[in-house]
This record gives sequence, C-alpha cells and structure tokens, in this order.
Amino acid sequence: MTEAESSIMLEILKRLQSDMSEMKADMSDMRLRMTANEEHLATLVMSVSGINHRLDRLADRVERIERRLDLLDTH
Repeated sequence: MTEAESSIMLEILKRLQSDMSEMKADMSDMRLRMTANEEHLATLVMSVSGINHRLDRLADRVERIERRLDLLDTH
C-alpha cells in the first residue's frame, strides 16, 4: 500500500472510531432515558393500582349504603 493509500485509510479509520464513540455516548444516553421512562411507567402503574383499589372500596361502600336504604333493584 502506498503512503497516500495508508494515509487515506488512517483518516477513514479515525472517522469511524469517532463515529463509534459518538454512537456509544448516544446509546448510553438512550439507556438512561429508557430507564427513567421505565421508572415513570412503574410509578404510573402503581398510582393507577392505588386509584383502582380506592374505587373498589368506594363501590363497596355505595353498595352497602344502597342496601341499607333499600335502594337496590331486586328484579
């Protein structure tokens, strides 16, 4: 390989190495963002679960009140 060819190859390899370094940094950032999204999603799921639990308790209480006031339709 001539000196010019070696120089061109070296420049290409340097650019590839630089691009790979940028990609690694981007991937690291994406992993962090994905982890944050997963944590937020888990928090939302827990919140929805808590809300569902409260709604179930309220439904039970309303049903008890309806029974005590004889408001239930028995058809």
